[in-house]
Amino acid sequence: MTTLVFGHKAPDTDSTGSPLIWAWYLNQQGQDAEARLLGTPNTEALFVAERWGFELPQIIDDVEKGQKVVLVDTNNPAELPASINEADILAIIDHHKLFGGLVTAGPIDITIKPVACTATIMHELMGHVATEMPEGIKGLMLSCILSDTLEFRSPTTTPADKALAERLAADLGIEIPDYASEMFAAKSDVSAFSEAELLRMDSKETTVEGKKLRVSVLETTSPEQVLSRKDALLAAMPKVAAEDGADEVLLFVVDILKEEATMLIPNDTVKAIAEKSFGATVSGDSVVLPGVMSRKKQIIPVLKV
Repeated sequence: MTTLVFGHKAPDTDSTGSPLIWAWYLNQQGQDAEARLLGTPNTEALFVAERWGFELPQIIDDVEKGQKVVLVDTNNPAELPASINEADILAIIDHHKLFGGLVTAGPIDITIKPVACTATIMHELMGHVATEMPEGIKGLMLSCILSDTLEFRSPTTTPADKALAERLAADLGIEIPDYASEMFAAKSDVSAFSEAELLRMDSKETTVEGKKLRVSVLETTSPEQVLSRKDALLAAMPKVAAEDGADEVLLFVVDILKEEATMLIPNDTVKAIAEKSFGATVSGDSVVLPGVMSRKKQIIPVLKV
């Protein structure tokens, strides 16, 4: 049986590239493996796949009972297919906190490490096989690291992420600032997406003090492209929350260059969350949070309702 490798819903560059990278590795090991996606990738991930010559993996809605799978870049059941616990989970490779709730048919390999990017962990797990990576796989790995670290600006960046990215860039003959600028420009073009699509594009579900929150982040070098649509986004936030069964949607527009986030404030509940969580003083329909760039490290862990 073919092993399917996939990441989380609303795939970003890491959850698009890492399944391709690990499927390549498993095939090198003599296993039959294929990458899959759980949704349409964001614009940066689309750019990266095309830049390195990969067709996008097939998008799937669910998995069949007994299907062999490897989970990458997530271990959160809320971000996975509804029938994930009926699949045969073989391994998890991740860099997020342990959520719990997954059920496996037997003992599995689990690697969760506090680095910025799943691809960094994969490189270590590959051992000597990493030296056999073709240019395209190296390009995907570099792209994943630069995306997840925001070109080393994110506080999640570790020396291991940075050193590997620099080594891969040298092997590929790429100047990191130039290539990262191309990636971020692709990520910043959100003109083709509706407000609801933007709110779901890069989002994660979390529960805080009994409240279900959809935490959405838009990382961009052109925040004005998003903030020019602020009124429409504010109007869409309660609708998306209701449709998705969440109590609230929280939207953070991360300015990669200024290293700050603008949080939109659609109502008094979100205003209270902003003030309790970030010590902010909110006087309008948005608030700037200096230095806030990482959902994983600086947003979700501090949320209070």
